[in-house]
Amino acid sequence: MKQKSLADLFNLVGKTAIVTGGAMGIGLGIVRRLAEAGANVVIADINEEAGNAAVKEIESSGFKAVFVKTDVSDEKSVGDATDFAMKTHGGVDVLVNNAGIYPTIPVMQMKTADFEKIIAVNLKSVFLFTKAVSEVMIKQGRGGKIINITSIDALHPSSVGLAVYDASKHGLWGFTKNTALELAPHNISVNAIAPGGITTPGTGADGPVSAEMEEILKKFMLKIPMKRMGEPDDIGMVALFLASGLSSYMTGSQVVVDGGVLLS
Repeated sequence: MKQKSLADLFNLVGKTAIVTGGAMGIGLGIVRRLAEAGANVVIADINEEAGNAAVKEIESSGFKAVFVKTDVSDEKSVGDATDFAMKTHGGVDVLVNNAGIYPTIPVMQMKTADFEKIIAVNLKSVFLFTKAVSEVMIKQGRGGKIINITSIDALHPSSVGLAVYDASKHGLWGFTKNTALELAPHNISVNAIAPGGITTPGTGADGPVSAEMEEILKKFMLKIPMKRMGEPDDIGMVALFLASGLSSYMTGSQVVVDGGVLLS
């Protein structure tokens, strides 16, 4: 078999990618790289203002993106977003399950509603989108790529107050492995990226943070052998790798992108 060129391996022209939570932070970092590779990117996010701003940024760079307001924890909203991608671009080839929340609430102070919201956004949403999009991919008959954004907390806890977040990310890692088994016969790969500390709006990228978050970040920085927080593009580049032909023989894997935190 003739070896594909590097340009062909990275080429996503003609492919459509849905990125949940793609309006800002890690999600926007992923959107930028997939769009740069030529994909038609559908940003599925609850934040309409940020989503439209992200589309303007992508289009001003000469690439393609559209926004669809989506509650990732709601089955109808997920179905509507998938239908929107189909009607707009005629198919779906890449799904990035990135949307997530990480409120810091110790278990003894957590309300049932807090628990249910974290699980709904971080884990239920992945089930809903994976089911909806994989059905489309199977009907298309050309395979596909599903990328789940987990966390280093899927492997080791980072701080007190994230017990339910950690449970959701452990669950997502398990879901990734099992759906990889289920979808492999359809040439659909399912892999995960486990980010460490990434500079996003929630961790001070756009201004000051709470004293509590500042203290958490200070302690976390001491654990990073590379001595810096990651940037959204650090995750975007790995997402592009997993969405591209470079990862053609990978499924059920989790790529840790953490500056070496887990080594410590």
